[in-house]
Amino acid sequence: MHLPNLRIRTIQRNFALLMLIVFGCSSVFSQELYMPRNVKAAYAAGLRSKDGKPTAKYFQNKSTHNIKISVNPPSRRITGSQQIVYKNNTPFPLDRLILRLEMNAHAPEAPREKPVDTDQLTSDVVIDEYSENGKVRPYDPLLKLKGMTYNAQILEKPLAPGESITLGFKWHYELAAKSDRDGAIDQTTFYIAYFYPRVAVLDNVNMWDADPHLLGGHEFYNEFNDYNVEVTVPKNFIVWGTGNLTNIDEVLQPKHSERLKRSFTSDEVINVASLAEVKAGTVTAQTPTVTWKWRSENVPDVVYGLSDHYIWDAGSVVVDKKTGRRASTQAAYDEPSKNFANMVTYIKSALDYASNDWPGVPYPYPKMTIVRGNADMEAPMMANDSSQADANTQHFIAAHEILHTYFPFYMGINERRYSFMEEGWTTAFEYGFNQKRFGQPFTDDLFKKYRVINWVANPDASADMPIMTPENAVSGLVQAYGDNKYGKAALGYLALKELLGDTDFRKGLHGFMNDWNGKHPIPWDMFYSFNTHTGRDLNWFWNAWFFSNGYIDHSITGVKSEQGSTTVTLKNLGGYPAPFDMVVTFTDGSTETYRQGPDIWRLNMREASVRVNQPKAIKSIVLDGGIFMDANPSDNTFKAN
Repeated sequence: MHLPNLRIRTIQRNFALLMLIVFGCSSVFSQELYMPRNVKAAYAAGLRSKDGKPTAKYFQNKSTHNIKISVNPPSRRITGSQQIVYKNNTPFPLDRLILRLEMNAHAPEAPREKPVDTDQLTSDVVIDEYSENGKVRPYDPLLKLKGMTYNAQILEKPLAPGESITLGFKWHYELAAKSDRDGAIDQTTFYIAYFYPRVAVLDNVNMWDADPHLLGGHEFYNEFNDYNVEVTVPKNFIVWGTGNLTNIDEVLQPKHSERLKRSFTSDEVINVASLAEVKAGTVTAQTPTVTWKWRSENVPDVVYGLSDHYIWDAGSVVVDKKTGRRASTQAAYDEPSKNFANMVTYIKSALDYASNDWPGVPYPYPKMTIVRGNADMEAPMMANDSSQADANTQHFIAAHEILHTYFPFYMGINERRYSFMEEGWTTAFEYGFNQKRFGQPFTDDLFKKYRVINWVANPDASADMPIMTPENAVSGLVQAYGDNKYGKAALGYLALKELLGDTDFRKGLHGFMNDWNGKHPIPWDMFYSFNTHTGRDLNWFWNAWFFSNGYIDHSITGVKSEQGSTTVTLKNLGGYPAPFDMVVTFTDGSTETYRQGPDIWRLNMREASVRVNQPKAIKSIVLDGGIFMDANPSDNTFKAN
């Protein structure tokens, strides 16, 4: 397809160049970004900076978790003991801690966005013992309500700045009988997630994270912690989990231990344990119970899967070509899930793309495992994916969950409030992955079907809520916040990529990721960081795409030919600065496509003119947004009389 970009001369671009010549920089067009009062206060206090980088006053707390859990399927009772060493890095003393018990979301009394199956309901987590610095104290949360996923515990002695406290817990709860993000996949296959007491995030803007975890809807927000976890199960159960398995030779019999270790440097897919071997009892140590020990550092969460009848495959892939560092790739699945037999290959494919294409940052962890579950849900170094009949669908779902490694895990995103910073980025990367692996037609059709069409077709006013609307403020509007965080946000990032070009886009993305890896960026940090690292004032774009009540709706309002060229006048009725193709068909039957990037709307968000420097008479003009689907395509066509 011919793309004669040099022949396109828009009035906006010429005017922009004139302003640059007169004023010497683009700051003449600068716009302020809206900030709510709490965000303004954080910037005024020097906790955040308009260069988008963490300041000297930025603080973040951290814990070390030592956890032991026991599981004995088919009993769904999970019993645990835990020690949390929590350090106060804030400049003020803490007289209380906000503790999170995410499993309380399964209680019938817990708030939720939509009905759930009764098999997903259980009672609250039971705290059998609580201690501070070794002293047993009453566990006495401030709010005496069931189904509370967060609660305040008053400390016996305030925790001074720079000091640490050791919290002790003994607890138990009942795993849900029906799995989704966690629960019993079948009678002897469990996915154990969000299962342990933790201290809520205390951040620089919203203070304590006290948003409820709504089962089946909103997601998570955690600190970066270190974890030592022991999972004790009966013999012949295999455990998979976040982190490195530190006692391979203790839990596996020699043949299977050797296979697993060999997989760490293998380009091939190695079957660590077949179904027949698992059933024959030749895989794990044959003591009555076996304790699997895991170590993870600087991660926001840990999850574990276990089964006595899952197949186990493994391999590895180079994720850092400069150093040759490899990551282990593992899959655990039941025999009917046929496409999971290719899962290790799918994982390798996704890690290679993520490390070398987009985001183009070497995979930061030593391992990635996907367990056959039901949720299609990410966790650090783990995913719980459903079985798919179509191989391509299985592949791209796996890639999507793996791409979440970067947002929200490498970057500590508040998923409860700003999930467009994690689902949106991941969906944009997913689009690029699908392009490379499956080609443009498959990718565009899939993206329109699953990421855009529901938003375009939604007749409710909630469809036009700004992407910046905090997700926890739109509980119940499932489609609206789903559109905001997936399709709309992904289109915004893809439009930004086109606006900047790959080189500057990579500068902005990598600059932001380097600044905020292992920290808690908020949207303004992201916007300002991109501005800084690209050297461009992008506030006009951020305002239009993320803060406005906009949508995509372009129209042709005028076509005027004179002196060997034609000027096409366009309206941006929806307000979003989205790119599009202007396809011009001439009376001689020839066709040319003129690509218009988002910058066509920079100086005037409502109207633009495009000059076609072509003496031939025009028969018709069509605006084609591709994946940037127009809300009203009926006014996207001009036909000459």
